[in-house]
Amino acid sequence: MLYAVLAAGNLAAWAAALLVFRDRPVLLGTAFLAYSFGLRHAVDADHIAAIDNITRKLMQEGQRPIAAGFWFSLGHATVVALAAAALALATGRFEAHFAALRETGALVGTLISVLVLFLVAAINCAVLVAVGQRLRAAVRGAAVDTVELDTVLAGRGLWARIFRPLFRLVSRAWHMYPLGFLFGLGFDTATEVAVLAISAAESAKGLSFGAVMIFPALFAAGMALVDTTDSVLMVGAYGWAFVQPLRKLFYNFTITLVSVVVAVAVGGIEALGLAADRFGLEGPFWRLIVALNENFAGIGYAVVALFLAAWLGSVLVWRLRFAGKAGAG
Repeated sequence: MLYAVLAAGNLAAWAAALLVFRDRPVLLGTAFLAYSFGLRHAVDADHIAAIDNITRKLMQEGQRPIAAGFWFSLGHATVVALAAAALALATGRFEAHFAALRETGALVGTLISVLVLFLVAAINCAVLVAVGQRLRAAVRGAAVDTVELDTVLAGRGLWARIFRPLFRLVSRAWHMYPLGFLFGLGFDTATEVAVLAISAAESAKGLSFGAVMIFPALFAAGMALVDTTDSVLMVGAYGWAFVQPLRKLFYNFTITLVSVVVAVAVGGIEALGLAADRFGLEGPFWRLIVALNENFAGIGYAVVALFLAAWLGSVLVWRLRFAGKAGAG
C-alpha cells in the first residue's frame, strides 16, 4: 500500500512535468535535475542516521515503522516546498533577502540536527552498556529475561526520563514528519538550495506558479522513494533480530554500537563544519571537514553500507558462535 502511494505520487509528479513541459525540452531537463536532487538528497547522512535510529527505537516498542522514512521525507520536503512557493510568489522583492534568511536557517537547522544526533548517541550509549552487561551474562548461561530486555531496549531508564519530552514526539511513524520538518530548516545542502534556485529562476522568467511547484514536487517524490525504502529495509533487518531473545540481545548490542558511532560521527562532522564556516578556520583538517560537509551524500552511502554490513556480520557471527547456545539458528 505504501509503495502504491509512492508510485502514484511519482507518476503524478512526472505526468504534470511531461504535460506542462512537453514542448519545452530545457524545462523538462530541469525537471529531471530536480528529481535527481531528491534521490540524492535522501542518502545524506543526517537522513540515514535519523531514520535508522528511530526505526530501531519504534521496533523495540513493538511497532513495524515501515513508513518512518516516508513521513520524515514529507516533513523535509514541506520546508522546501514552502520556501519554493514563497520565492515563486515574490521572486523580485523576496530574492534580495533570501541569502540572509538561508544563512539563519542553515544555522538553526544544523544546530537542531547536531543536537538530535548527539542526544540519540547519548541515549544509545546508556542502552549499549546495559545490553552489553546482559549479553555477557547470557553467554555465560544466564537466562534472558525478555520483559527486562524490552525495557532496556525501549530506553526507559535514566536517559529516557531526562530526554522524554524530545522522544515523546516520535512514538509513531508519522511523528517523523515534524522531525523531518525541523531537519529541513537548514537549507544547508546543495540539492535543497539548487531546487530553490531553480524555482526562483524560472519564476523570474515568467513561469506560472503551478508550473514552478512541479520542481519541488519532483524533488519530494524522489526523496520520499529513497527514504521510505531505507526504513523498509531497516525494518526487515531488525525483524530478523527480534525472533529469538539471545539473538535480539546480540544484534541490538551490535547495531546500538554502530548507531552510536554513526550519530557521533555525523553530528560531529556537522558541528565541526559549522565551526569552520562561522570562524573561518583553515588548515588540512578543516579543509577535510568542509569537504565532508559538502559531500554528505557520500557519507550517507557509507552509513547505509555500514548498517548493512552490521546486519550481515551479525547474522554470520550469530550462526558461527551463538546459535548453538540459543538452540536455534
